[in-house]
Amino acid sequence: MDNQQLSSRLTAVGITAISDALDKLGIEGQAVGIMPVVRTMRFAGPAFTIRMLPVGLTGGVVGDYIDDVPAGAVVTIDNKGIMDQTVWGDILTFVAHSKGIAGTVIDGVCRDSDRCVELGYPVFARSNTMRTGKDRTTADAYNVPIQIAGVRVNPGDWLVGDADGVVAIPADCVVDVIEAAESIEAIEQRIRDAVASGMRLDEARKSLNYHGLQTRVKD
Repeated sequence: MDNQQLSSRLTAVGITAISDALDKLGIEGQAVGIMPVVRTMRFAGPAFTIRMLPVGLTGGVVGDYIDDVPAGAVVTIDNKGIMDQTVWGDILTFVAHSKGIAGTVIDGVCRDSDRCVELGYPVFARSNTMRTGKDRTTADAYNVPIQIAGVRVNPGDWLVGDADGVVAIPADCVVDVIEAAESIEAIEQRIRDAVASGMRLDEARKSLNYHGLQTRVKD
């Protein structure tokens, strides 16, 4: 399955079903607290990771890496949840959108949020503010393991986001997660159909093993 097919299937299934699939497979991938600038934003793609550090005495820049991010990737920035300085803004949004980058995920904050709304470019962060990270934060390393809201993200792992937040999926588990999430959504739809046909909710849930959907599969 190529990246386009993976992206299509991941964006088609709800993020809550993916979260349940992660629980079922014993994968800690829910990046709690990272939310879209606008609820309608959604994305899926492999991570291009960036680790940020305080500038200190070394100097450095926040965003010159953007030219090296391939189309379809997700810019994934570990800024350690810092809330008083941004690492993403107007120009980065403009360039990322023009390059066909899938989206941006920040453990921290963004700014110039009107630009990503105008362009329909997905940006997910803890919040937004006006204060620049220039001369405060520097991009220290690229395509290295990072942490987003307590979740480890390796380069090439898959990130998916929609109105309910962001999840990270290890690259070698993505097909298993997709299949589990699609199965969960199919069963939930069968429950809704059964209730619409007159069945009691508790009976529909019991008959379709609703309470076992997220139960971890034993090794």
